[in-house]
Amino acid sequence: MPLLLLTGSARRTAKNWRALRAYAGLVVGLLFFTGCRGVQSAVDPAGPQALRISKLWWTMLIVCSAVFIIVLAVLLYSVFRAHRRNRVADEPGTEQRLTRTISGAVLVTVVILFGLLIASALTGRALSSQPEQDVLTIEVVGHQWWWEVQYDDPLPVRTLKTANEIHIPTGQVVMLKLTSHDVIHSFWAPNLHGKKDLIPGHVALIWIQADRPGVYRGQCAEFCGAQHAHMAFLVVAESPERFADWYEKQLKPAASPADAALSHGQQVFLTSRCVMCHTIRGTTAAAISGPDLTHLASRGTLAAGTLPNTPDHLGGWVVNSQVAKPGNHMPPNELSPEDLQSLVSYLESLH
Repeated sequence: MPLLLLTGSARRTAKNWRALRAYAGLVVGLLFFTGCRGVQSAVDPAGPQALRISKLWWTMLIVCSAVFIIVLAVLLYSVFRAHRRNRVADEPGTEQRLTRTISGAVLVTVVILFGLLIASALTGRALSSQPEQDVLTIEVVGHQWWWEVQYDDPLPVRTLKTANEIHIPTGQVVMLKLTSHDVIHSFWAPNLHGKKDLIPGHVALIWIQADRPGVYRGQCAEFCGAQHAHMAFLVVAESPERFADWYEKQLKPAASPADAALSHGQQVFLTSRCVMCHTIRGTTAAAISGPDLTHLASRGTLAAGTLPNTPDHLGGWVVNSQVAKPGNHMPPNELSPEDLQSLVSYLESLH
Protein backbone atom coordinates (compact mmCIF):
# COMPACT_ATOMS: atom_id res chain seq x y z
CA MET A 1 0.00 0.00 0.00
CA PRO A 2 2.75 2.58 0.80
CA LEU A 3 4.32 1.75 -2.56
CA LEU A 4 1.01 2.41 -4.33
CA LEU A 5 0.65 5.75 -2.53
CA LEU A 6 4.15 6.80 -3.51
CA THR A 7 3.54 5.77 -7.12
CA GLY A 8 0.26 7.74 -7.24
CA SER A 9 1.93 10.80 -5.71
CA ALA A 10 4.77 10.66 -8.23
CA ARG A 11 2.28 10.48 -11.10
CA ARG A 12 0.33 13.47 -9.77
CA THR A 13 3.59 15.38 -9.30
CA ALA A 14 4.69 14.68 -12.88
CA LYS A 15 1.30 15.76 -14.16
CA ASN A 16 1.51 19.01 -12.18
CA TRP A 17 4.98 19.73 -13.51
CA ARG A 18 3.79 19.18 -17.08
CA ALA A 19 0.92 21.60 -16.48
CA LEU A 20 3.37 24.14 -15.04
CA ARG A 21 5.68 23.85 -18.05
CA ALA A 22 2.74 24.27 -20.43
CA TYR A 23 1.55 27.35 -18.54
CA ALA A 24 5.04 28.88 -18.54
CA GLY A 25 5.44 28.20 -22.26
CA LEU A 26 2.09 29.84 -22.98
CA VAL A 27 3.02 32.95 -20.95
CA VAL A 28 6.44 33.25 -22.61
CA GLY A 29 4.91 32.81 -26.07
CA LEU A 30 2.25 35.45 -25.45
CA LEU A 31 4.82 37.91 -24.14
CA PHE A 32 7.05 37.28 -27.15
CA PHE A 33 4.35 37.92 -29.71
CA THR A 34 2.59 40.81 -27.94
CA GLY A 35 5.86 42.54 -27.15
CA CYS A 36 7.06 42.72 -30.73
CA ARG A 37 7.36 46.28 -31.99
CA GLY A 38 5.27 47.44 -34.90
CA VAL A 39 2.11 45.59 -33.89
CA GLN A 40 -0.92 46.46 -31.81
CA SER A 41 0.33 45.76 -28.31
CA ALA A 42 -0.46 46.95 -24.80
CA VAL A 43 2.98 45.86 -23.55
CA ASP A 44 4.87 48.00 -26.06
CA PRO A 45 3.92 51.48 -24.80
CA ALA A 46 4.74 54.46 -27.00
CA GLY A 47 3.37 57.16 -24.71
CA PRO A 48 2.90 58.06 -21.03
CA GLN A 49 -0.71 56.83 -20.76
CA ALA A 50 0.07 53.44 -22.25
CA LEU A 51 3.20 53.24 -20.08
CA ARG A 52 1.08 53.59 -16.94
CA ILE A 53 -1.20 50.79 -18.08
CA SER A 54 1.77 48.61 -19.03
CA LYS A 55 3.43 49.09 -15.62
CA LEU A 56 0.21 48.10 -13.87
CA TRP A 57 -0.11 45.03 -16.10
CA TRP A 58 3.48 43.92 -15.46
CA THR A 59 3.03 44.47 -11.72
CA MET A 60 -0.08 42.31 -11.64
CA LEU A 61 1.53 39.65 -13.84
CA ILE A 62 4.66 39.40 -11.67
CA VAL A 63 2.74 39.36 -8.38
CA CYS A 64 0.14 36.86 -9.59
CA SER A 65 2.81 34.63 -11.16
CA ALA A 66 4.78 34.65 -7.91
CA VAL A 67 1.65 33.71 -5.97
CA PHE A 68 0.90 30.96 -8.46
CA ILE A 69 4.41 29.50 -8.20
CA ILE A 70 4.38 29.63 -4.40
CA VAL A 71 0.96 27.96 -4.18
CA LEU A 72 2.04 25.29 -6.65
CA ALA A 73 5.25 24.67 -4.70
CA VAL A 74 3.28 24.25 -1.47
CA LEU A 75 0.89 21.89 -3.27
CA LEU A 76 3.76 19.77 -4.58
CA TYR A 77 5.36 19.74 -1.13
CA SER A 78 2.08 18.54 0.32
CA VAL A 79 1.80 15.81 -2.30
CA PHE A 80 5.33 14.55 -1.55
CA ARG A 81 4.53 14.42 2.17
CA ALA A 82 1.04 12.97 1.75
CA HIS A 83 2.12 9.48 2.83
CA ARG A 84 3.32 10.92 6.19
CA ARG A 85 0.19 12.96 6.96
CA ASN A 86 -1.15 10.61 9.67
CA ARG A 87 2.15 10.53 11.56
CA VAL A 88 2.71 14.28 11.21
CA ALA A 89 -0.76 15.03 12.53
CA ASP A 90 0.12 13.27 15.78
CA GLU A 91 3.27 15.35 16.37
CA PRO A 92 3.05 17.92 19.22
CA GLY A 93 2.32 21.50 18.08
CA THR A 94 1.14 20.53 14.58
CA GLU A 95 -2.22 22.23 14.96
CA GLN A 96 -0.65 25.46 16.22
CA ARG A 97 1.81 25.54 13.33
CA LEU A 98 -0.96 24.98 10.81
CA THR A 99 -3.02 27.77 12.38
CA ARG A 100 -0.11 30.21 12.21
CA THR A 101 0.67 29.22 8.62
CA ILE A 102 -2.93 29.67 7.44
CA SER A 103 -3.29 32.97 9.31
CA GLY A 104 -0.08 34.25 7.77
CA ALA A 105 -1.22 33.20 4.28
CA VAL A 106 -4.55 35.00 4.74
CA LEU A 107 -2.76 38.13 5.94
CA VAL A 108 -0.36 38.09 2.99
CA THR A 109 -3.29 37.58 0.60
CA VAL A 110 -5.13 40.60 2.02
CA VAL A 111 -2.01 42.76 1.78
CA ILE A 112 -1.42 41.71 -1.85
CA LEU A 113 -5.04 42.39 -2.85
CA PHE A 114 -5.04 45.81 -1.21
CA GLY A 115 -1.69 46.60 -2.84
CA LEU A 116 -3.04 45.74 -6.29
CA LEU A 117 -6.22 47.71 -5.56
CA ILE A 118 -4.21 50.80 -4.63
CA ALA A 119 -1.96 50.46 -7.69
CA SER A 120 -5.03 50.14 -9.93
CA ALA A 121 -6.73 53.17 -8.35
CA LEU A 122 -3.61 55.33 -8.72
CA THR A 123 -3.25 54.29 -12.37
CA GLY A 124 -6.91 55.07 -13.06
CA ARG A 125 -6.55 58.47 -11.42
CA ALA A 126 -3.50 59.28 -13.54
CA LEU A 127 -5.28 58.18 -16.72
CA SER A 128 -8.29 60.40 -16.01
CA SER A 129 -6.20 63.51 -15.25
CA GLN A 130 -6.48 66.39 -17.70
CA PRO A 131 -3.36 68.00 -19.24
CA GLU A 132 -2.63 71.59 -18.27
CA GLN A 133 -0.69 72.56 -21.40
CA ASP A 134 -2.08 73.60 -24.78
CA VAL A 135 -3.13 70.58 -26.75
CA LEU A 136 -4.08 69.56 -30.25
CA THR A 137 -7.80 68.70 -30.26
CA ILE A 138 -9.17 66.01 -32.55
CA GLU A 139 -12.79 64.92 -32.78
CA VAL A 140 -13.29 61.23 -33.54
CA VAL A 141 -16.74 59.95 -34.53
CA GLY A 142 -17.44 56.24 -34.83
CA HIS A 143 -19.64 55.03 -37.68
CA GLN A 144 -20.62 51.55 -38.79
CA TRP A 145 -17.86 50.67 -39.70
CA TRP A 146 -15.35 53.48 -40.15
CA TRP A 147 -13.85 56.44 -38.26
CA GLU A 148 -14.45 60.11 -38.97
CA VAL A 149 -11.54 62.30 -37.85
CA GLN A 150 -11.72 66.09 -37.57
CA TYR A 151 -8.92 68.41 -36.46
CA ASP A 152 -10.25 71.48 -34.64
CA ASP A 153 -8.73 74.93 -35.16
CA PRO A 154 -9.74 78.43 -33.98
CA LEU A 155 -9.87 79.40 -37.65
CA PRO A 156 -12.70 77.46 -39.33
CA VAL A 157 -10.88 77.57 -42.65
CA ARG A 158 -8.10 75.47 -41.09
CA THR A 159 -10.44 72.79 -39.75
CA LEU A 160 -9.50 69.49 -41.34
CA LYS A 161 -11.57 66.34 -41.82
CA THR A 162 -10.24 62.93 -42.83
CA ALA A 163 -11.01 59.28 -42.15
CA ASN A 164 -9.52 56.17 -40.55
CA GLU A 165 -6.06 57.69 -40.00
CA ILE A 166 -5.05 59.97 -37.15
CA HIS A 167 -1.80 61.86 -37.66
CA ILE A 168 -0.26 63.35 -34.52
CA PRO A 169 3.04 65.10 -33.75
CA THR A 170 5.41 63.31 -31.40
CA GLY A 171 5.97 64.80 -27.96
CA GLN A 172 2.70 66.75 -27.96
CA VAL A 173 -0.43 66.09 -25.94
CA VAL A 174 -3.42 65.32 -28.16
CA MET A 175 -6.94 65.61 -26.74
CA LEU A 176 -9.44 63.24 -28.33
CA LYS A 177 -13.15 64.08 -28.22
CA LEU A 178 -14.94 60.80 -28.85
CA THR A 179 -18.56 60.20 -29.82
CA SER A 180 -20.63 57.88 -32.00
CA HIS A 181 -22.96 58.46 -34.92
CA ASP A 182 -25.02 55.28 -34.51
CA VAL A 183 -24.27 52.53 -31.96
CA ILE A 184 -21.76 52.16 -29.13
CA HIS A 185 -18.20 51.83 -30.41
CA SER A 186 -14.93 51.80 -28.47
CA PHE A 187 -11.67 53.56 -29.33
CA TRP A 188 -8.60 51.47 -28.48
CA ALA A 189 -5.03 52.20 -29.54
CA PRO A 190 -3.18 49.98 -27.01
CA ASN A 191 0.28 51.38 -27.73
CA LEU A 192 -0.97 54.82 -26.68
CA HIS A 193 -3.90 54.37 -24.26
CA GLY A 194 -6.58 52.03 -22.95
CA LYS A 195 -10.03 51.62 -24.48
CA LYS A 196 -12.71 54.31 -24.27
CA ASP A 197 -16.34 53.82 -25.28
CA LEU A 198 -18.00 56.07 -27.86
CA ILE A 199 -21.65 56.59 -26.92
CA PRO A 200 -24.20 58.34 -29.18
CA GLY A 201 -25.11 61.78 -27.83
CA HIS A 202 -22.21 61.82 -25.37
CA VAL A 203 -18.68 63.19 -25.77
CA ALA A 204 -15.90 61.33 -23.97
CA LEU A 205 -12.45 62.86 -23.49
CA ILE A 206 -9.08 61.14 -23.38
CA TRP A 207 -5.60 62.38 -24.16
CA ILE A 208 -2.73 60.59 -25.81
CA GLN A 209 0.90 61.39 -26.50
CA ALA A 210 3.37 59.55 -28.69
CA ASP A 211 6.96 59.71 -27.48
CA ARG A 212 8.43 58.13 -30.60
CA PRO A 213 7.51 58.12 -34.29
CA GLY A 214 5.63 55.14 -35.60
CA VAL A 215 2.40 53.78 -37.01
CA TYR A 216 0.20 52.35 -34.28
CA ARG A 217 -2.83 50.25 -35.09
CA GLY A 218 -6.10 50.81 -33.27
CA GLN A 219 -9.35 48.90 -33.21
CA CYS A 220 -12.97 49.24 -32.20
CA ALA A 221 -13.11 47.26 -28.95
CA GLU A 222 -16.90 47.14 -28.49
CA PHE A 223 -19.03 44.83 -30.63
CA CYS A 224 -20.93 47.13 -32.99
CA GLY A 225 -22.36 44.88 -35.68
CA ALA A 226 -21.45 42.48 -38.44
CA GLN A 227 -18.20 44.23 -39.46
CA HIS A 228 -16.95 45.09 -35.97
CA ALA A 229 -13.74 43.13 -36.64
CA HIS A 230 -13.09 45.28 -39.73
CA MET A 231 -13.27 48.64 -37.96
CA ALA A 232 -9.62 49.52 -37.45
CA PHE A 233 -7.65 52.74 -37.67
CA LEU A 234 -4.04 53.90 -37.74
CA VAL A 235 -2.38 56.48 -35.53
CA VAL A 236 0.59 57.93 -37.42
CA ALA A 237 3.01 59.63 -35.04
CA GLU A 238 5.62 61.78 -36.77
CA SER A 239 7.92 64.67 -36.00
CA PRO A 240 6.25 68.07 -35.52
CA GLU A 241 7.81 69.26 -38.80
CA ARG A 242 6.48 66.33 -40.80
CA PHE A 243 3.09 66.62 -39.13
CA ALA A 244 2.87 70.33 -40.01
CA ASP A 245 3.77 69.51 -43.61
CA TRP A 246 1.13 66.76 -43.74
CA TYR A 247 -1.49 69.09 -42.23
CA GLU A 248 -0.86 71.86 -44.77
CA LYS A 249 -1.15 69.40 -47.65
CA GLN A 250 -4.39 67.98 -46.27
CA LEU A 251 -5.90 71.47 -46.04
CA LYS A 252 -5.55 71.96 -49.78
CA PRO A 253 -8.45 71.01 -52.07
CA ALA A 254 -8.08 68.10 -54.41
CA ALA A 255 -5.73 68.67 -57.31
CA SER A 256 -7.33 69.35 -60.66
CA PRO A 257 -7.11 66.48 -63.17
CA ALA A 258 -3.84 66.64 -65.06
CA ASP A 259 -4.99 64.92 -68.27
CA ALA A 260 -8.06 63.82 -70.19
CA ALA A 261 -8.19 60.37 -68.56
CA LEU A 262 -8.24 61.86 -65.05
CA SER A 263 -10.83 64.43 -66.15
CA HIS A 264 -13.01 61.59 -67.37
CA GLY A 265 -12.54 59.82 -64.03
CA GLN A 266 -13.61 62.95 -62.17
CA GLN A 267 -16.74 63.20 -64.32
CA VAL A 268 -17.54 59.55 -63.61
CA PHE A 269 -17.32 60.32 -59.90
CA LEU A 270 -19.45 63.46 -60.12
CA THR A 271 -22.17 61.82 -62.23
CA SER A 272 -22.43 58.57 -60.28
CA ARG A 273 -23.98 57.76 -56.92
CA CYS A 274 -20.56 58.43 -55.28
CA VAL A 275 -21.51 62.10 -54.81
CA MET A 276 -24.47 61.11 -52.65
CA CYS A 277 -22.17 60.03 -49.81
CA HIS A 278 -18.66 61.44 -50.28
CA THR A 279 -16.86 64.78 -50.34
CA ILE A 280 -13.98 65.80 -52.55
CA ARG A 281 -13.05 69.38 -51.70
CA GLY A 282 -12.52 71.48 -54.80
CA THR A 283 -15.38 69.78 -56.62
CA THR A 284 -19.17 69.89 -56.32
CA ALA A 285 -19.16 66.66 -54.27
CA ALA A 286 -19.96 67.70 -50.71
CA ALA A 287 -21.93 64.85 -49.08
CA ILE A 288 -21.04 63.79 -45.56
CA SER A 289 -22.53 60.31 -45.17
CA GLY A 290 -19.27 58.57 -46.06
CA PRO A 291 -15.56 59.28 -45.61
CA ASP A 292 -14.04 62.43 -47.08
CA LEU A 293 -12.06 61.38 -50.18
CA THR A 294 -10.19 64.62 -50.86
CA HIS A 295 -6.82 63.02 -50.17
CA LEU A 296 -7.76 59.35 -50.40
CA ALA A 297 -4.50 58.29 -52.07
CA SER A 298 -2.44 59.51 -49.09
CA ARG A 299 -3.98 56.88 -46.80
CA GLY A 300 -2.42 53.50 -46.29
CA THR A 301 -5.61 51.43 -46.16
CA LEU A 302 -9.17 51.26 -47.46
CA ALA A 303 -12.41 50.52 -45.60
CA ALA A 304 -11.05 51.21 -42.10
CA GLY A 305 -8.02 48.97 -42.35
CA THR A 306 -9.77 46.17 -44.22
CA LEU A 307 -7.74 46.42 -47.46
CA PRO A 308 -4.40 47.91 -48.51
CA ASN A 309 -4.81 51.06 -50.60
CA THR A 310 -3.84 49.72 -54.02
CA PRO A 311 -5.52 50.28 -57.42
CA ASP A 312 -6.74 46.67 -57.60
CA HIS A 313 -8.31 46.73 -54.16
CA LEU A 314 -9.75 50.19 -54.76
CA GLY A 315 -11.37 49.05 -58.03
CA GLY A 316 -12.86 45.99 -56.37
CA TRP A 317 -14.13 48.11 -53.50
CA VAL A 318 -15.81 50.60 -55.84
CA VAL A 319 -17.53 47.92 -57.91
CA ASN A 320 -18.79 45.78 -55.01
CA SER A 321 -17.60 46.58 -51.51
CA GLN A 322 -19.86 43.86 -50.10
CA VAL A 323 -17.37 41.21 -51.20
CA ALA A 324 -14.66 42.50 -48.86
CA LYS A 325 -16.92 43.90 -46.12
CA PRO A 326 -20.42 42.39 -46.20
CA GLY A 327 -23.13 44.54 -44.67
CA ASN A 328 -21.37 47.89 -45.00
CA HIS A 329 -23.46 50.85 -46.17
CA MET A 330 -21.77 51.36 -49.55
CA PRO A 331 -23.87 49.96 -52.44
CA PRO A 332 -22.43 48.25 -55.54
CA ASN A 333 -21.64 50.43 -58.56
CA GLU A 334 -22.21 49.22 -62.08
CA LEU A 335 -19.52 50.80 -64.23
CA SER A 336 -18.03 49.91 -67.56
CA PRO A 337 -14.40 48.76 -67.51
CA GLU A 338 -13.30 52.05 -69.10
CA ASP A 339 -15.22 54.19 -66.60
CA LEU A 340 -13.95 52.10 -63.69
CA GLN A 341 -10.33 52.42 -64.83
CA SER A 342 -10.67 56.19 -65.22
CA LEU A 343 -12.37 56.54 -61.84
CA VAL A 344 -9.71 54.49 -60.05
CA SER A 345 -6.95 56.51 -61.74
CA TYR A 346 -8.62 59.73 -60.62
CA LEU A 347 -9.03 58.56 -57.03
CA GLU A 348 -5.42 57.35 -56.98
CA SER A 349 -4.32 60.88 -57.98
CA LEU A 350 -5.88 62.41 -54.84
CA HIS A 351 -2.75 62.67 -52.70
